[in-house]
Amino acid sequence: MATQDSQSGVGPTRSAEIRSRLDHPVVDADGHAIETGYVFLDYLKQVAGPDLRDRYVAFLDAGGWFGMTPDQRRRHRVFRPSSWTLPTQNTLDRATAMLPRLFRERMDDFGIDFSIVYSTMALGTTRMADEELRRATCRALNTMFADLFADQADRMTPVAAIPAHTPDEAITELDHAVTELGFKAAMIASNIRRPIEAVADTHPEFARYASWMDTLCMESPYDYDPLWARCVDHKVAVTSHSPATGWGSRVVSTHYIHNHVGSFAASGEAFAKALVLGGVTKRFPTLNFAFLEGGVAWACELYAGLVSHCGKRNPKDIRNYDPRNIDTERLAELCAEYGTGVMKERLDPTDPDFARSPVGWNQDKDDLIAQELEALGIEAAEDLRRLFEPNFYFGCEADDPLVALAFDGRMMPFGARLKATFSSDIGHWDVPDMTLVLAEAYELVEKGLLDMDAFREFVFVNPAMLHAGMNREFFAGTNVEDAVSELFG
Repeated sequence: MATQDSQSGVGPTRSAEIRSRLDHPVVDADGHAIETGYVFLDYLKQVAGPDLRDRYVAFLDAGGWFGMTPDQRRRHRVFRPSSWTLPTQNTLDRATAMLPRLFRERMDDFGIDFSIVYSTMALGTTRMADEELRRATCRALNTMFADLFADQADRMTPVAAIPAHTPDEAITELDHAVTELGFKAAMIASNIRRPIEAVADTHPEFARYASWMDTLCMESPYDYDPLWARCVDHKVAVTSHSPATGWGSRVVSTHYIHNHVGSFAASGEAFAKALVLGGVTKRFPTLNFAFLEGGVAWACELYAGLVSHCGKRNPKDIRNYDPRNIDTERLAELCAEYGTGVMKERLDPTDPDFARSPVGWNQDKDDLIAQELEALGIEAAEDLRRLFEPNFYFGCEADDPLVALAFDGRMMPFGARLKATFSSDIGHWDVPDMTLVLAEAYELVEKGLLDMDAFREFVFVNPAMLHAGMNREFFAGTNVEDAVSELFG
């Protein structure tokens, strides 16, 4: 174990010391690599040719928000993107995120046994509107990562970037990544901006300003079930780092923090809700999904909200709110006894408008409402749990104190425990010092928010089962293989 602490300069790091006291490995579900520009451009040229490389460079040079005046940003409502998000002051940490061999050398200092490493660029490339650039940059990224991480497989594995604007392109790239490049993990963008058809058809010049967010599962113009089925076939979990910047209230042109806070949680909430209510978790009960960088607090609220709705709006209980149930004679009696003014003077229970509220004026025969949950087989509130809890994993950074909510069954309906998953986000601005990540996570134990069993679930069981739960061989040949095998008994 390395003995240089970046804070004190002597002795083992605090994270390494904590790891030495644990009787289980630490698996990081979300490390990040920082791409080197000239290296990536060489791979892009190899994969797609010099013309595509030049087009991508021109796209970068255009600058987007950075190439506009403040007035242009405001008038066009171009949201403030991220900047200054990578380590610079700590050159060792910057190099660590760039160089897999250095990352490996320092992992004992970090107290991390195995890391699942994501591309930083992929958060943008998977969302590019230009199909040719989107697919070429993702293919180049995957090819580059397969090469860079090839000799580190016992301690880390890279994640393939899968563009998913259509299920066909996603399946093509997933097949290539898994069968040709050897990837075991994949990331998609969980929301795609689509034009509103009525505007695009009549005023195409305005289509870019009239759009909606397709979460791939609810009213999408495409059927993504073939993609989910292919993920099951390949034994690959579906993971996402999709921001919500640029939609909803996150379109401020001058303030990155305003747009960023809660962004990953908002997109995760939209995707998870669509997966459940769109029937994906019912049709694919063995497929795991991970929502990274958003924490788990939003998921606790979503789960509780869905349970509450399912308890009152399932096909049976929704009938409690059918306006046709109203006993107009009894209602007239009560209005006569307790009403005043016009309400009492104009009582006529035979009037079709007598019991109607402006809130539901046109809803008297809305029988479709009963079908919302019927297709999911939900007959009572507790039926929601089986469609939510088993499939979902929630990436939580080390300094997130709300991780504890996921493990407190007293607060979750029917005692559910959501799968909060240790996700370091190493390589980004969220981590000022890589050697302190595990130590920050362990503060949950020191503050009494988690016991040691819950901490084990957080930093080992959940990160491991996100992938091994679908692919028993995911950790074969790694330094955590035996520990993960024991999870299966």
